[in-house]
Amino acid sequence: MSTESADGSPGRPRIEVTETAAEQALELLEGESYDVTEAGLRLFVQQGGCAGLSYGMRFDAAPEEDDAIYNHHDLRVFVDPASLKYIGGSVLDYESGLQAEGFHVENPNVVSECGCGESFRT
Repeated sequence: MSTESADGSPGRPRIEVTETAAEQALELLEGESYDVTEAGLRLFVQQGGCAGLSYGMRFDAAPEEDDAIYNHHDLRVFVDPASLKYIGGSVLDYESGLQAEGFHVENPNVVSECGCGESFRT
């Protein structure tokens, strides 16, 4: 059963979202004509990349039944239980600069990353 809170349900690791990341995601979400009161950003981990695991993000109209649901700066973030094992305690940020622009996950569970920073190992 899904639980919604700013910091996850009891016993579940937290996922934080910076205000900048939330603003960027909400702008994109609204641009896709989603109902931002129900829809959210799904953050997940998938097999792939040279280090073994990589992050994925997409918009979903509603959470799945067993998702952890986080609400930061009016953005709902959905994380499935399998992904939460790898990214619990992470912070989702948005970076804009000369070198790169986009969403970035600051994950305290990472033991090593590939050279390009697109995949990781815990």
